Amino acid sequence: MLIGLIIGLIAGLLSGLFGIGGGIVIVPMLVSFLKFPQSKAVGTSLASMLLPVGILAVWKYFKKGDVDFKIAAMIALGIFVMAFVGSNFGLSLGNTWAAKLFGVLLIAVGIKFLVFSK
Repeated sequence: MLIGLIIGLIAGLLSGLFGIGGGIVIVPMLVSFLKFPQSKAVGTSLASMLLPVGILAVWKYFKKGDVDFKIAAMIALGIFVMAFVGSNFGLSLGNTWAAKLFGVLLIAVGIKFLVFSK
């Protein structure tokens, strides 16, 4: 549960800072830190962020057993809190630095998947 909350806090910070979340932040962290299989990571990410919008997709993953609602709730709590913090920080950086930091994040995630995926 604590790791789920930490993932949510990081995702919230990056969401507020860069406008990103699930696919680029939460899914890789669930796979890396909680050792979720890819499909469970996607289903849990959807449940944490997209229930109002992605309810039908969440339902499909849930029926297959690929949603962890406890972790999804902790991620959602973290996102709720840290998106505010991230947005304040992102707005203070200005467009150029925010775009450069986002580029670094994308490269880091890309390297993780290219080099360290099994």
